[in-house]
Amino acid sequence: MTVRLIDAGTVSAIRSQTIYHAIGYALDESTPDTILLVSPAQPYVSIGYHQDVEREVDVAYCQAKGLPIIRREVGGGAVYLDEGQVFCQWIFPRSRLPRSIEARFKLYATPLIETYRALGVAAYYRPINDIHVAGKKIGGIGAATIGEAEIVVGSLMLDFNFELMARVLKVSSEKMRDKVYQSLQEYMTTLTRQLGHTPDRQMVKDLYVAKCAEALKTSIIPGSLTEREYARAEELDTTFASAEWLYQKGGLRQTGVKIHADVQVVEKAYKAPGGLIRVLARVHEDRLEDVSLSGDFTLQPALAVAALEQALRGQHLTADGLRGQITELYQRLAVQSPGITVEDWVQAVMLVQEE
Repeated sequence: MTVRLIDAGTVSAIRSQTIYHAIGYALDESTPDTILLVSPAQPYVSIGYHQDVEREVDVAYCQAKGLPIIRREVGGGAVYLDEGQVFCQWIFPRSRLPRSIEARFKLYATPLIETYRALGVAAYYRPINDIHVAGKKIGGIGAATIGEAEIVVGSLMLDFNFELMARVLKVSSEKMRDKVYQSLQEYMTTLTRQLGHTPDRQMVKDLYVAKCAEALKTSIIPGSLTEREYARAEELDTTFASAEWLYQKGGLRQTGVKIHADVQVVEKAYKAPGGLIRVLARVHEDRLEDVSLSGDFTLQPALAVAALEQALRGQHLTADGLRGQITELYQRLAVQSPGITVEDWVQAVMLVQEE
C-alpha cells in the first residue's frame, strides 16, 4: 500500500492543528495512510489535551503579544510553535502501525533521525519519545487516537525561539523562568544551532520524505485533502477557536517544566517551623545539577545559604546522601537555623523528586 503525502506548506496557526485532526476524523476504509507536512504562518502556543490553560500558560502575556493559544487533542505539555518547525504528522489506520507505543515511536523517529544524520547532525533515539543530539533534545514525539486513526506527531526542528518558549509558560516566579530559559538553551538544540546556518526548508522536507519511504518500505505519492477532509477541517477551525474548547478544565498542573526526558526544572515550597523554604532546582537524571534556596527562614552565618547550595549541587536525590552533605556543612560552619533542622532541608529538597 502506498502512502499519501500532503505537503500543506504554510497555513494559519489554527489550521496547522486542525488539519491532522480532520484527516483522522474523516478516515475510513478508502483513506490512504497519510504523512502530513505543515508549518504555521504565525507563532502560537499549543497546549495538551488534558491541560488547564490558565494554570499552564501566561494567558495575559499571550493576549498582549497577539499569540493565539490552541488546545490540541494530543497529550503532552504547553509549547511555543512557529515557522521554525516543520510538523511531521502520520495519520494511519490502527492496523498499519506497531501495536506497542514504544515500537510505534521508534518507527516514527527513524526517518527524522536519518534526515538529521544525512544533514551531518548525529541524532539518535532517546526512548520513549525524544530525539537527541549529544544529550540535547532536537525533537519530541506525541500520539493520539482520533476517530479511527492512530496519529503520531513530531517535527523537524529548523530553528526555535527559546526565549519565547520560556516566556509564555506560567511559572511560579521570575527566577524559575530564568532557570527554564537557561535550561532550554543548554538542553535543546536545532538544525540551525548544529549546522551554523538554517538549511533550505524544501531540501529538508524532500530528504525526510525519502527517509520515510525507506523506513516504511513503500512508495510515497503526493496528494491533497479530500472534500470530506477539508470540510472537517473547516468545522474544527471553528471548534478549536472557541473559548469553550480552550478553557475546558484539564488535569492537575505540574509545577515543574520538562526540558527533555532527563532534565526538569522544578520549584517547590516546604513549610518548616522556622519558616518557608523555597527550592528551585534543575534535576538531571535524578541528580541536582543546580539548586537555589530562598525563603523567610533565619540562617547564620550569612554565607551558609550559598555554601548549602554549593554542597547540594551534583548530589543524587537520596535522603541519606543529602542528609550527610547537610550535616557535614552544619558542623563545619557551625550553622544556626532556629526552627529549621537538617531534616527539614532534606524534606524540602526531596520534594523536587515528586514531579
